[in-house]
Amino acid sequence: MPAAKKSGGKKKYGAKSQEKVKRAMHEKKEGTLRSGKSGKKVTSRKQAIAIGLSEARKEGGKVPKKKSSKS
Repeated sequence: MPAAKKSGGKKKYGAKSQEKVKRAMHEKKEGTLRSGKSGKKVTSRKQAIAIGLSEARKEGGKVPKKKSSKS
């Protein structure tokens, strides 16, 4: 049985976040995406997405809050 689609409701991520993640993924593929502090080349797909979402968050895009680890 196929999974049921959600109907209606609010979107989690806005257009700006999608745009930023797309740009970050493109830069990762080109090999020009660098991490913030160390300036090392980003090779991880997850890290590229995180950078894109972080940039969107800074510019006021609709992005859910970061999940913080429990200490």
